[in-house]
Amino acid sequence: MKKLIFIRHGKAEDPAPEISDFERSLTLKGKAISKLMAGKLIEKENSPGIIITSPAFRALETAFIFAEEFGIKPEDIILNSDLYYKMNFNHLPEILSLAGEDTDSITLFGHNPSFTQITNSLCRGGCDFMPKCGVIGISFNINTWSDIRQNTGKVEYYLKP
Repeated sequence: MKKLIFIRHGKAEDPAPEISDFERSLTLKGKAISKLMAGKLIEKENSPGIIITSPAFRALETAFIFAEEFGIKPEDIILNSDLYYKMNFNHLPEILSLAGEDTDSITLFGHNPSFTQITNSLCRGGCDFMPKCGVIGISFNINTWSDIRQNTGKVEYYLKP
């Protein structure tokens, strides 16, 4: 059994000409809601497993908040630019290979629209639109990450702020 947890970044600063999209940080409200959602995830999971995040500031900040709540060191978080620049179902196996087959849970921090699209493709019946700081846990009855296929996942929980 393998589990993927998708977490969309928290509420970020509005776009501004002097700040690139990549550099936008979480707002104070975004940080507070991220901490709240991390607490909700702790009620469902003892551990998020391996954490892989987009390097965009808002996703990285969200990952740091969740990691802190789970007692995970920041240096144990894996950065992967594919989660920002080219996240789609075709790149998912490449990203999951960063964790290794002995890992049963992987938590990904990233962005829409890709997270909504991927979670919809992984589950029969799909998932709803993923809000900022939304959390979706999807389980798969497989032994290796490379066996993940579309429409084979089961939504274990869908947490919304």
